Amino acid sequence: MKRGRCVVVPALVALLGAAGCSSGLPGGAGPERSPASAAAPDGRAVGPFDNPDGTEPGLAPVTSDGDTAKARDLIEGLTTKGRGPKTGYERDEFGYAWMDTADGVPLARNGCDTRNDLLQRDGEDVEFKSGSDCVVVSMTLDDPYTGTTIEWRKAKAAEVQIDHVVPLSYAWQMGASRWDEAKRKQLANDPLNLLPVEGRANSAKSDSGPASWLPPSRTIRCAYAVRFAQVAEKYEMPVTAPDQETMLAQCGG
Repeated sequence: MKRGRCVVVPALVALLGAAGCSSGLPGGAGPERSPASAAAPDGRAVGPFDNPDGTEPGLAPVTSDGDTAKARDLIEGLTTKGRGPKTGYERDEFGYAWMDTADGVPLARNGCDTRNDLLQRDGEDVEFKSGSDCVVVSMTLDDPYTGTTIEWRKAKAAEVQIDHVVPLSYAWQMGASRWDEAKRKQLANDPLNLLPVEGRANSAKSDSGPASWLPPSRTIRCAYAVRFAQVAEKYEMPVTAPDQETMLAQCGG
């Protein structure tokens, strides 16, 4: 799936490996982006209720009264429980990073890894490594978490990271430790649970639930809560009571 104006360009010099969900921050200056006070354009971004499988780009705010009420109903319907121990958690319990072979998710087995699928899904003016229609080397990203526009280059790969909306270690503590391997691989590569975002925001989030971390952009917080709840509902995963309370508050509850 290709979106935006996609062209093939010569390979960039000194390409770095793809940054994972919890990779460290890059050295030097931050990403080139619009001023923090300017909201990023969201003309392509799709709201969570119009994107139930996660194959459409971005995360648009929830604005209508009807969708806000729908959001509260969804969040209120989640089961709650305390967060369990992190004992035994390792990233590899969810399969190797960005595998193309996870069953049960869109975009799998298309010859392109999950990370590059997501960069293509959400990026504009996408450019590929020479000779490839998969490996993204530059793009423009309208980051939903910070409301800024990032001009991303793979030479500084960690400036954009792929966020697991429901973090994998959170899922582990909420029951994924007892799932079979196939279900864990599905969660880790499901586009419904994945958003390319500013690396610093993703690193600040770490494995937090909504009670401990919310996107800096207030306009997106209800949509973020909805997406978190959609993933929890799909995978029949409980959330903590404080997380549920915080999610409801973002949507007027």
